[in-house]
Amino acid sequence: MNRLKLLVIGIIILVSSPVFTQSTDHQPELKRIGYTSHFDQTYREYYVYLPKGYNQNSKVKWPVILFLHGNGERGNGTTELPFTMAHGPIYEAWVQKRDLPFIIIQPQLHIHGFNKDPNSYFNKRKLEDYPKRLAQGTPPRTQQGQIDYEMNGSLSNDNYPYTAYGPPMGWETVEQDLLDMLTTVQEKYHVDQKKVYLTGLSYGGFGTWYMASKHPKLFAAINPIVGWGHVDLMPSIASHQIPVWCFAGGRDNTIKVEYFYPGLNQLERLGHQNLRFTIEGDMGHLTWLRTYAGDDLYHWFLQHQLK
Repeated sequence: MNRLKLLVIGIIILVSSPVFTQSTDHQPELKRIGYTSHFDQTYREYYVYLPKGYNQNSKVKWPVILFLHGNGERGNGTTELPFTMAHGPIYEAWVQKRDLPFIIIQPQLHIHGFNKDPNSYFNKRKLEDYPKRLAQGTPPRTQQGQIDYEMNGSLSNDNYPYTAYGPPMGWETVEQDLLDMLTTVQEKYHVDQKKVYLTGLSYGGFGTWYMASKHPKLFAAINPIVGWGHVDLMPSIASHQIPVWCFAGGRDNTIKVEYFYPGLNQLERLGHQNLRFTIEGDMGHLTWLRTYAGDDLYHWFLQHQLK
């Protein structure tokens, strides 16, 4: 067979291939879903990120990440919702334009009076200072900055400065809202209900432990970052063998690594079989910058599903 005939046959094969008969340019979407909060009966919204290719095949079921932000991103759930874009999986997927194959749910925690002081951080925030998706390229990433104290080890300490739920007025106050969001997304979108994952940073790290403890049948794996788990929350997590990957910052003076050990040791004493604990020894409280910017966490999530 001569070279011209081979070329013609090759072109026919390429044109008729399923890969080339459907668009490969289905872009991701970022939606805002409205709801009425059980906490105070106010109207609020949350983000739902749909990954690239979501609309190409309605039979494909997508894994879900529920992300709980930190204290600094609280707000009214409407005009202030963009504050939640500061960090996390949607920041990575939407702002930094990474192709993460998850539906991502991103709510905003109520302000709970944290803005009563006119000089508080919350009254100085400006939406224009927060990251946004650019038409071309991506914005520069936040950097941790220089830390002026040395790395050192830490002994276990069960003299917790907070209750079992963590610092005051956290994600436990909107527990039912979070459950409703998961239900809504599962009903409205093409969700793989065996692959629902939970992650959060700082206040959201504490919220991750709380929600997993109270609703252990919902989550295929959890990832609390710079938020420790109280020993009282561990029995249900251990009994349901929820895979855990916890992160702490070795130089974190806000959420100190010494308080992580009692809960994690309790998990092991209770027979938990799938625990990872990573201390980023050179990082401070912003440990999540490294965690979410990498690939390892997302690959690890996808290794797990509910039985």
